[in-house]
Amino acid sequence: MNRNPHVAVVGATGAVGVELIKTLEKRGFPVGRLTLLASARSAGKELSFRDETIPIKELTRDSFKGIDIALFSAGGSISKEFAPLAVRAGCVVVDNSSVFRMDDSVPLVIPEINAGDVKGHKGIIANPNCTTAVTLMALYPLHQVFKVKRIFASSYQAVSGTGAKAIEELKRQVSQIVNGQPVTKQVYPHQIAFNVLPQVDSFLPDGYTKEEMKMQYEGRKIMHHPSFRASVTCVRVPVYRAHSVAVSAEFEKPVTPEAACEVLKKAPGLDVVDNPEKAEYPLPLYVAERDNCQVGRIRKDCALENGLCFWVSGDQLLKGAALNAVQIGEELLK
Repeated sequence: MNRNPHVAVVGATGAVGVELIKTLEKRGFPVGRLTLLASARSAGKELSFRDETIPIKELTRDSFKGIDIALFSAGGSISKEFAPLAVRAGCVVVDNSSVFRMDDSVPLVIPEINAGDVKGHKGIIANPNCTTAVTLMALYPLHQVFKVKRIFASSYQAVSGTGAKAIEELKRQVSQIVNGQPVTKQVYPHQIAFNVLPQVDSFLPDGYTKEEMKMQYEGRKIMHHPSFRASVTCVRVPVYRAHSVAVSAEFEKPVTPEAACEVLKKAPGLDVVDNPEKAEYPLPLYVAERDNCQVGRIRKDCALENGLCFWVSGDQLLKGAALNAVQIGEELLK
C-alpha cells in the first residue's frame, strides 16, 4: 500500500461522505490525492479538504483507476455494483453499507476490537452497522473479562442515521408544529417530531427488523463469538445526531458495577460518564461530533444472573460510520 495513498470517497455529498472528508483531515490521514465521487446530479459541485476545493466527479465504472483506497458510503445498491469494480482496478474498498458485512470472505471490523481481521481482506472490508458499533464499544471490553452470553437492548436512534433528508424532515416538522401548520412526511411512515417510532429498517418474517438482527449477527462476527445472542428493539427518536442504546447483558462470570467500571475506564475509544448524583450520564446531545463513545448508568441487572445494565451513546456518523472507516484505512497503512 502506497504510504500517501490516492483515496476516493464514494457518496461524497451524503451525510456520511461529508464526515469522511472531515475525518480524513482531522486525523491527518496521509492522503496523497483525494477524489470525490457521487451521482451525476452532484457532479461539478465542490467540497473543501485541507484548504483546497475539490470538484465532485460522477461515479462511473472507470472511476477507480489509480486509486488505492475507496471509502464507500452511497448505499447498498451502489456498493454492490461498484465495489467489485474498484477491487478489480486494484483498489481496497472500505464499505459502509450492509451488503458485504455477513460475507465470509469479507472482514467486518471495529479497529478497537478486531483490527487483526483487516489482514485477511480480499479487496473489501466492511464497516459495521452504526448501532452495533456503538454498543460493542462498551460491550466488547466487558466480554473480554466476563464473557457475555446474551443481551437485551433497546436503541434510541437519531434521524441522521437515515440520511440528510431525514434531518430536514425533523426540522421541517418541528417548525410546522410550532407554527400550527399541518405536518407533512416523506421519509418516515409517521411523524417523527415529538414522537418515537419502534421501527428501524424493514420487518423480517419473525417480527424483528433487519436492524435489530444486525446486532446479533454482526456482533458474533466482530467479537468472534458464535453463540452470542441479542434480543433488540430498535427505535427512531427525534434526535438529530448520535445513537444511544440501553443494554442489559448477561455474562458467564460474576460481574459487579465497580469491576465493570474499572474495565470500561481502560477501554479504547470509550469514556465513562457515570455520576448519577450530579445527573451525569451519556447524552446524545453532548456526544455528537465526538470521536469517543460514552458509557454510563452502570448497575447490576436485577433480573439476570451475572447481569449488568448500562447506557451507551455514540455519534453514529463518526464511530458508527466515518471515523470507523478512516480507522480501518489507518490499519491498512500499518
